[in-house]
Amino acid sequence: MFSRVKTCSLVGLDGNIIDIETDISRGLPQLNIVGLPDAAIKEAKERVRAAIKNSGYEFPLSRITINLAPANIKKDGSHMDLGLSIGILRSNSVINNETVDDYLILGELSLDGTINSVDGVLPMTICARESRFQKIIVPYENRDEAAVIGDMEVYPVNSLMKVVDFLNGDKDIEPYIIRELYSESEEDTLDFSDMKGQDQLKRALEIAAAGSHNVLMVGPPGSGKTMASKRLPSILPKLTFEEAIEVTKIYSVAGMLKDNKLVSKRPFRSPHHTASGTAIIGGGRIPKPGEVSLAHNGVLFLDELPEFQKSTLEVLRQPMEDGVVHISRVNASLTYPSRFLFVASMNPCPCGYYGDPTHECNCTPNSISKYLGKVSNPMLDRIDIHIEVKPVKYEELSDNKKAESSKEISIRVNRAREMQLERFKDLNIYSNSQIPDKLLNSFCKLSKPCKELLELSFKKHKFSGRTYNKIIKVARTIADLDDSVDIEERHLLEAIRYRVLDTNYWGKS
Repeated sequence: MFSRVKTCSLVGLDGNIIDIETDISRGLPQLNIVGLPDAAIKEAKERVRAAIKNSGYEFPLSRITINLAPANIKKDGSHMDLGLSIGILRSNSVINNETVDDYLILGELSLDGTINSVDGVLPMTICARESRFQKIIVPYENRDEAAVIGDMEVYPVNSLMKVVDFLNGDKDIEPYIIRELYSESEEDTLDFSDMKGQDQLKRALEIAAAGSHNVLMVGPPGSGKTMASKRLPSILPKLTFEEAIEVTKIYSVAGMLKDNKLVSKRPFRSPHHTASGTAIIGGGRIPKPGEVSLAHNGVLFLDELPEFQKSTLEVLRQPMEDGVVHISRVNASLTYPSRFLFVASMNPCPCGYYGDPTHECNCTPNSISKYLGKVSNPMLDRIDIHIEVKPVKYEELSDNKKAESSKEISIRVNRAREMQLERFKDLNIYSNSQIPDKLLNSFCKLSKPCKELLELSFKKHKFSGRTYNKIIKVARTIADLDDSVDIEERHLLEAIRYRVLDTNYWGKS
């Protein structure tokens, strides 16, 4: 007897509706699964067989053929277990209700018939909705994740027997409605009020947060670079619902979703300098998201930048520029979003004290040049703000005056972001750093004195075309923080000041 059950398979963040076609016919008892299944689906044979028997149903001693259609798409993951078992039971006349066709079925089976949670439920639920399904059966532990899509009827289940009774109409399951949309998150314990001094560094990070500009900090050990970077998320605008959905989809596919609810805070990723290019960009046999995608709509912080392998740093150039990362493998070619705020810190030399007025540097000119050379000029070119961090003075550390809090800074940042959202309405642009070059003249008009000032700086410091554009975008953000409609000379001067650090260390001019 033939039956068909609907499930879903993911390719990156995009889902495909899969038909589980099951045919039971005469012949030697065997179970064959065709249609490009991966190892996890092939191993489902034994899980499905044991789960059906241990749930009190008879496993047919016949020739069972299961086709996963369309057959030209590779399928992976254990979330098809439940659909496979329902297909077999339906073909064996254990389930006779035709309403099975209305449901998309997801779930991994234990040998005793218990249904376990799976990864990627949110993007698969979105796929079901886009394919005009209104009902979805999911593992009980994934109920909150699926119920985020409010116009879907989500039926959470924890055992195969319960699913069979529900589909036969013998037991009723109420559609689940989520009460708390976001996962519970602790308040930010890291606050800029804890930092003494370093007003220039705080100002640079405020500008970065307001316009989503990349930042590079250069300074000796203990000057507060890492401390400031870890406090950057505390002044970033809160995630919008659309941004939260994007981030949650990535974490769901990666199997890193906390509490199976929407991600409530902007991600902050800080990989160790031993991380490989694959870990940073993403990859694997079936490519999974890397650090650049896990930091989407958040912060990617690389501490001790020159300690990373140079090849690892170079692979960052494309996602930093495009906001997406393309991963090509034999099994799949995928695209993941990677629109993040890049923050990096580094010492000016191997010992860390080159240019430090309080310590003597023991490095040779050759070792300093080699150390700085690990960060290439094309990489530097893609970083909007370069800031030199000086050691904190004793007077600043011993001062009992309370520094400005993250809450006070975030008020200015949010006001600037609101101005940008209004400016770029309906253009799919969310911050000044994303302004396309072709629209730069429209949104960042410069007066004649500003143009003359920029021309003088361009010739003196030998800026590239990319640097020229980034200076104007940073100046636009500084003007927004100043509640100024036009970019003025003081805004442009400050933006230029954030791009002359190359002269001191890399000697570009």
